[in-house]
Amino acid sequence: MAAHLKKRVYEEFSKVVQIPHEEAPAKKLRLSKPSKSAALHIDLCKAASATDALQYLLEFARKPVEAESVEGVIRILLEHYYKETDNSVRLKIASLLGLLSKTNGFSPDCVVDDVINTLGNEKSHQVLAQLLESLLVIGGQLPESPAVRRRLVQVACKLLSDTNFGVRNKCLQLLGFLGTVETPLTKDGEGPSSSLGGVRDVQSIISTYFSDQDPRVRTAALKAMLQLHERGMKIHQIIYEQACRLLSDDYEQVRSAAVQMVWVLSQLYPESIVPIPSSNEEIRLVDDAFGKISHMVSDGSWMVRVQATKTLGSMLQVSPHFLEQTLDKKLMSDLRRKRTAHERAKELFASGEFSSGRKWADDAPKERLDTNTVNLIASGACGAFVHGLEDEMFEVRIAAVEALCQLARSSPSFAEKCLDFLVDMFNDEIEEVRLQSIHVLREISTHITLREDQLDTVLAVLEDSSRDIREALHELLCYTNVSTKECIQLALLELLKNLNKYPTDRNSVWKCLKFLGSRHPTLVLPLVPELLSTHPYFDTPEPDMDDPAYIAVLVLVFNAAKSCPTMPALFSDHTFRHYAYLRDSLSHLVPPLRLPGRKQVYSLDSVDSGCGSGSVESAKLFLQQSLNRVSTIQNLETPGAQDLLNFTIRDLQRLGELQTELAGAADFCATFLRCQLLLMKALQEKLWNMAVPLCPKQNVTATAAAQQILEETYKLEFLYNGLESRQVATIHHVRLQAKALQLVLTARTRPGLDLLIGSCEKFLQEIESFQRMFLTELPHLQDSFVDKLLEIMPRLLSCKPVELVKILQTTLRQSGLLQLRLPEQIHRATATIIEPTGESDNPLRFTSGLVVALDIDATLEHVQDPQDKVKVQVLYPDGQSHVIHPKPADFRKPGPTRHRLITQVYLSHTAWTEPSQVEVRLLLAYSSSSSSPSSSNKSGWSDSIDGLPPAEAAVEGTIPFSKPVKVFIMPKPARR
Repeated sequence: MAAHLKKRVYEEFSKVVQIPHEEAPAKKLRLSKPSKSAALHIDLCKAASATDALQYLLEFARKPVEAESVEGVIRILLEHYYKETDNSVRLKIASLLGLLSKTNGFSPDCVVDDVINTLGNEKSHQVLAQLLESLLVIGGQLPESPAVRRRLVQVACKLLSDTNFGVRNKCLQLLGFLGTVETPLTKDGEGPSSSLGGVRDVQSIISTYFSDQDPRVRTAALKAMLQLHERGMKIHQIIYEQACRLLSDDYEQVRSAAVQMVWVLSQLYPESIVPIPSSNEEIRLVDDAFGKISHMVSDGSWMVRVQATKTLGSMLQVSPHFLEQTLDKKLMSDLRRKRTAHERAKELFASGEFSSGRKWADDAPKERLDTNTVNLIASGACGAFVHGLEDEMFEVRIAAVEALCQLARSSPSFAEKCLDFLVDMFNDEIEEVRLQSIHVLREISTHITLREDQLDTVLAVLEDSSRDIREALHELLCYTNVSTKECIQLALLELLKNLNKYPTDRNSVWKCLKFLGSRHPTLVLPLVPELLSTHPYFDTPEPDMDDPAYIAVLVLVFNAAKSCPTMPALFSDHTFRHYAYLRDSLSHLVPPLRLPGRKQVYSLDSVDSGCGSGSVESAKLFLQQSLNRVSTIQNLETPGAQDLLNFTIRDLQRLGELQTELAGAADFCATFLRCQLLLMKALQEKLWNMAVPLCPKQNVTATAAAQQILEETYKLEFLYNGLESRQVATIHHVRLQAKALQLVLTARTRPGLDLLIGSCEKFLQEIESFQRMFLTELPHLQDSFVDKLLEIMPRLLSCKPVELVKILQTTLRQSGLLQLRLPEQIHRATATIIEPTGESDNPLRFTSGLVVALDIDATLEHVQDPQDKVKVQVLYPDGQSHVIHPKPADFRKPGPTRHRLITQVYLSHTAWTEPSQVEVRLLLAYSSSSSSPSSSNKSGWSDSIDGLPPAEAAVEGTIPFSKPVKVFIMPKPARR
């Protein structure tokens, strides 16, 4: 009976639900987040003291707030602001108002009036200053609201009469950031106070506070005026006189800001004429400003001296005689006011008598004029750069050297005059100053020619223990002109001494002599018999070709002979043989020469280089045609397609060898096509139509091919610079194909259900990660492997692992070659190990268990962030491998795309019976992750990310990108 009643109840319920005219509207679920304003209100109401309230506010400041909740939170804060009596709590609330106004997606125009109203009843100066800071933030967030900005400026003007310096500072700062020149400010209701007078603009109001009693306010006024200039407002010229007066202020920060203000005005009005005080003379404003800033080089504060010195370097419109005065401590006659002959004769006539000569000095001037009143430049400004170069602070000396460099580059005559001063700085006690002086002289080397005494001072630096100093000096000598053959002889002797004292400088010295010879062929010519030890009557012994000093002399002579056709007549027979040897072994140092009576084998390079300059465009066209030819591979059978890929890869490799400009792009395309070739071989028909036990060798080959494709894709992604998003998407597509091939091979060779399920889930996550990362590039991947998988993605998520493997196998074999877009500008990261050379047969001997230091000197090209990525690998004969991470200080950057690694590697091993070789190479470390870069930008509040698949763990590895160098070592047993 009970069962019967239960059945009837269910029947009646089902009938009621299915009545047509009772269609209840669908209920929508809305996920609501807890209100931040309500939570803050509750916390502040719970606060029993000001300390508790401050603690709640500090905790609240650490949490992000959504844009839609900001206005409510600000209302709650303002409500508690009016109730709160403690200054520290109100100060924190005022700080939070500015912090919340910067929330992305929130427009603070709805709370401007409320924040402004808080200023009226506030008595604390600190809170008032913080409120003005928040208003400054609000004004910065509303650049399209001129009415709001105008009102904020008027509020700032109204509070400028406050007695506290902090409030006046913030008001001036607000005027500098928000003030405009269009709207005049008045002294009525909402304008500035009556003490500021009638209608005035922002600049006149700010300039009023240049004479404020507080130095911090004077500094703020200058910075506000500079801020107006940065915003594009032209500063009035009348400010110049006030700024010049502030150069003698007692406060360091005021003088520093005044220097900057004077410089700005000198750039705005360089040709304006200003009078000289206490005289009738007038000079250009830029010259007057240059003299006044030069005077600040002798300031008592070293920070002001640094800024003044740097500012002088950017004043390129100064008259030459003012510029030259900075190199002489005595006032030149050009900068004194002189009377004309007519004025002198008129004065003599007015005196009524001429000198009779009987009385000593009876014609002396009646009035002795003060030198300070007649000078066109202040006497303290004379020799400004001399003072700067002799300053006790090395920061000032470095600034003076850099300023001299900037001015000398624009004035060849000034470069010649400051040459002696720069050469003297080579003897500075601070290495950084010496190094900067060498770099500066290198930059102005086109304007100067070194005398013998100057060259002697320069070459003395070659004895410096710092390798950076010596190499910088070698580079300086490469681009320096000398005046006599004695200078060439002196430079060669000092460089040979350097080579003998520091053998590791060999390559740098050779390169220096190469440029020295090519720049001075006529000076080298009379020295050739002495340098080569030749004699017109007697045969001289043949020098040793293993001597680095003799090679250095030959490099100098051969490079000079390229521009001097009469020089080869002075060579002996063994010199021609040595030329042939060096032309083959050191072709980058020895140029091709046309030797009389010899086969012109070595002059062919000059022809190649002449006609090869125009072949870059044809090489680019050939590269594009090769890629277009490969795109037709779909129409060929498998053997023909593989042959086409092989030939194209060979052509691209050869193209990279012939055209260094296209080496990166050619190698990139060849590596990509090699991946496609490996994939094509692994997907041959023969392998997949046979059972696994019948073709074990083919399975091993396919597995090795999949692993090699993965390694090549990492090389493509991290070994080449300049890749665009489309190329990166193509590389990840090939990597996904290789992982799909690995999954299919795993299912065929190791049919374990648990392993297969985990591999399938991981692969599906990688597909979704690929879709998130390259969503914008998917339209360019039509009919590709990934495109076909994304079309059937719902089916892949619901099918069994075995069915998934079959779908992947079919899709892999049906997907064609993905078209590669030619990169615009791509470079391959390369490394060349200079030291050790690997040519020495003498082993490095050390006691077993101890260490020996091996010097590493390598050049890195197109490597980004080498401090984090470059490592040194040492491979021992027994298979042990050590990877060393060099220190960041071991890297130098001589060029925009070039780095230099100079470090030491410590080797250690147990005792050996005989010497053996260890391999040293450089590795490029990488870290790859398939997670989207945007996935790390999580929302501030608890947004659910459960629906997204977990990101793949980062794959870390290293790529060898230098040729290995073999070094002989011999660990000896320890003596007992």
